[in-house]
Amino acid sequence: MKYNVRITDMGGLVPEFLKEKMVIIFNDNAPPELAEISVTHEVGELVGEVLVGDKWIFCDNEYEVTAVGEEANYTLRTLGHCSLVFDGADTAQLPGTIHLKGEKDPDIVIGKNIVIKSF
Repeated sequence: MKYNVRITDMGGLVPEFLKEKMVIIFNDNAPPELAEISVTHEVGELVGEVLVGDKWIFCDNEYEVTAVGEEANYTLRTLGHCSLVFDGADTAQLPGTIHLKGEKDPDIVIGKNIVIKSF
């Protein structure tokens, strides 16, 4: 397992991003202006790089990593931050973006986990 953290809160603007199949995550010590747009989670340790093909479990729903931006591993490791886009794209739109594909749109449940497993 590369990452395992529990969701602690969801900012008021998160539903707007969900309409676009995007979720922004941050450690729960994020400044208020970032917490407002983010799903915050407990601070955790990223063990290994997130790679294409890894499994991302978000609130019990499983997704496959299809693209990883060049800065995403760094920001996830240092800030617990990245932007998740649930579109299955094979090229990252932005340096801090991780693209995922799965059968369900993301659900956000406070108290559930975000888990990354090796492929």
